[in-house]
Amino acid sequence: MQDKNTNMNKVSAAGLLITLGIIFGDIGTSPLYVLSALIDKETITEQLVLGGISCIFWTLTLQTTVKYVFLTLKADNKGEGGIFALFTLLKRLNKKWLIYIAIIGGSTLLADGFITPPISVTSAMEGIKLYLNDSSFNVIPYVIGILAIIFIAQQFGTSLIGKFFGPVMLIWFSMLGILGVSFILDNPTVLKALNPIYAYELLTLHPGGFWLLGAVFLCTTGAEALYSDLGHCGRENIRVSWFFVKTTLILNYMGQGAWLLSQQGQTLGDRNPFYSLMAEWFLPFGIVIATAATIVASQALISGSFTLINEAMRLNLWPKVKIKYPTEERGQLYIPSVNWILCFGCIGIVLFFENAKAMEAAYGLSIVITMIMTTILLSNFLVLRRYPNWLIYCILAVFLTIEFSFLVANLLKFMHGGYVTLIMAAILSSVMFIWMISRRIQNRYVEFTKMDKYLPILMQLSNDKTIEKYATHLVYMTGAAQPNEIEDKVIYSILKKHPKRADIYWFVHIDLADEPYCREFKVTQIIPHKIIRIDFRLGFREMPRINTMFRQVVTMLAENKEVDLTSRYESLHKEKIAGDFRFIVMKKFLSYENDLPFFEKIVMESYFTIKKLSLSEEKAFGLDTSNVSIEKVPLIIKQVKDCDLKRLD
Repeated sequence: MQDKNTNMNKVSAAGLLITLGIIFGDIGTSPLYVLSALIDKETITEQLVLGGISCIFWTLTLQTTVKYVFLTLKADNKGEGGIFALFTLLKRLNKKWLIYIAIIGGSTLLADGFITPPISVTSAMEGIKLYLNDSSFNVIPYVIGILAIIFIAQQFGTSLIGKFFGPVMLIWFSMLGILGVSFILDNPTVLKALNPIYAYELLTLHPGGFWLLGAVFLCTTGAEALYSDLGHCGRENIRVSWFFVKTTLILNYMGQGAWLLSQQGQTLGDRNPFYSLMAEWFLPFGIVIATAATIVASQALISGSFTLINEAMRLNLWPKVKIKYPTEERGQLYIPSVNWILCFGCIGIVLFFENAKAMEAAYGLSIVITMIMTTILLSNFLVLRRYPNWLIYCILAVFLTIEFSFLVANLLKFMHGGYVTLIMAAILSSVMFIWMISRRIQNRYVEFTKMDKYLPILMQLSNDKTIEKYATHLVYMTGAAQPNEIEDKVIYSILKKHPKRADIYWFVHIDLADEPYCREFKVTQIIPHKIIRIDFRLGFREMPRINTMFRQVVTMLAENKEVDLTSRYESLHKEKIAGDFRFIVMKKFLSYENDLPFFEKIVMESYFTIKKLSLSEEKAFGLDTSNVSIEKVPLIIKQVKDCDLKRLD
């Protein structure tokens, strides 16, 4: 793994091109709508234009470059980034409250995925109105069609399409820079916007200037996705390519500013400053390139959502859902349920808001919350890395001031549609909280016992021919971290519920590592050839394909003569036929006899309701369902308190 990470961090032409295609799609398409949202219905003035461009430049410098590109990218977990990967790094600090920060940040980031593709594609497609000179032209059917194609294509993987992402974005960013330069040369006055005094004057002197930060913030909304996709390209490739991306973005924003300065005293109306930079003959080509860029941006965000949900499952913050691997490329995955939820959500957003301007009014509120959560987690990472306290406090003060300013400014968007993404974030975080709290409740009632206590009776049961043999090899999944321990529910299943005689008892335990990719195992012969335990250590981005992994380990043990797989049935033993394996999967349920406090009961009922919609345990572990037996056990396995009964004679 170290070699992999090292290679990823090597700067190469191919690596830089791939980075352009995967990392910068979201932030790279922001020129389509940022200045349009900033100017809105206001009269165009020099103070508004220069101040707005200045705010954009310094936001990209402080928020994106300093915070994310230089600081946050250092917080990688074996080359992987994202808010959940960052939280995984911080688990060793043993600060339990950080999980709440991660959940809020993760849910708001996922909620942002419902509005980013619609606003990007809609902004690109609205260029058709300018080309046709028809403000009444309805782009909604075309936007929905493009979004539908994007989501349908997910199931086939992006290995082929991905090869075109880099070149498309290279053309896009080059176009941004060239268009910007052509107008800067006509009106170099706009370069004065590099002076932060213009940003200060806009925020303090312009009427309602502070609230314009809500529009300014749109220029950096893709910064969080930049960090989330760290594992795809490597830190150094991102940092080097960012300077090219930032340069072209700034040039385009300034080019739009130069054009706006030529329109002083007017209002924008239906015009978009971005498309106003294009000559009429180039407009059709510009629309096609912009549409292609927004498709790339949407694709990257959707893939990032898959990764985020996958990591949430590993942290027991999300119900188990079906995961597919469309290609052999490592790390590439497809989650059907998430894909279609995003698809219908994005289409719903398009139908609800109808145009890009309305989406601009709602966009950014959820993602700024994500950024605040990332800042809090980042400060704890700096504590973990033993940075000086004064430096940590300075970083916290600077970025929390910036982000809370953006948050306050974005609160105006709440009534203009910002509540939509916040409602989505609330639903997503509720699922995560229910899943987390229910896990804690279950863990509280899990009781472990020493294996030594039951070894003699297990051996007697195995040799007791008065009991019908259940299977040659009986396999249980166990959550006991120590080889000498076992859950009471497992003993309950083997001895008390229905005695299960087997020739060999297997206990399989999965331990999730704090690194993304690793596949290790350890075998413990509790009683040689009779009771065996296998501990798998898997990375948090590894799929637990237990059926395949278990079979591989068992075959290895047989080849080393550490276990005899031959069936113990006399007729089959003579022919040296392998014995049968039977996996036991235990599903918990809330018994009427399980008396829980009111809040915990509500949580557990919600948990079991959600669980019905999620992937079954056997499929989640990657087990062959033909070899699996399902057993239901109550959440609490203990002697029920006697009722106060009175006998009548």
